[in-house]
Amino acid sequence: MIYSVSGALAAKLDGRVVIETGGIGYEISVPDNCDVYRRKEGDRVMVYTAMIVKEDDVSLCGFSDRESLSLFRKLLTVGGVGAKAAMSVLSAMPPAELKKAIVFGDAAMLTRANGIGKKSAERIILELKDKLDLSADSGVAAGARLSLETGAQAEDPRAQAAEALVGLGYSRAEAFSAVAGVPDDGLGVEEYVKQALKRI
Repeated sequence: MIYSVSGALAAKLDGRVVIETGGIGYEISVPDNCDVYRRKEGDRVMVYTAMIVKEDDVSLCGFSDRESLSLFRKLLTVGGVGAKAAMSVLSAMPPAELKKAIVFGDAAMLTRANGIGKKSAERIILELKDKLDLSADSGVAAGARLSLETGAQAEDPRAQAAEALVGLGYSRAEAFSAVAGVPDDGLGVEEYVKQALKRI
């Protein structure tokens, strides 16, 4: 298993990059929004990789962070979702947006990815909603999951909602500004989060 590849960026191709290390150029498929595309040829880069082995092909898929790699692996566990479709999903949205779509059951957001229809989007949501690592290290706080799934009331639902948004990957400034802009009072945490997301 090749966990990561680091070296000189030798070429940027359509949906792929070539990273040269130890005299070998590794052709690696990457999402369209991968940070490595913003680097110049000759720059030293590193990607986390997943090796895809098929009967007639062995390929590497690369990502600029461990979170994207983890989400890619989870997408591959969904029935009917192969490496190409998983890469398409990660090309269409950053990890925070993907998690948001899955947590809120937003199939329409997932269908923005090429090759992902409504049924595939619904299957991704169904099979991954309870499999996401919602620990603080993953970028989604455990408290956010409790708030989102149960709509648990807190002494300050607006503050809880803002923290949930921070857990989903938004900055504190974005989160608190969006929640503060929700005109209604007396809402539950989940409703505040949903209303705030429409303002971000």
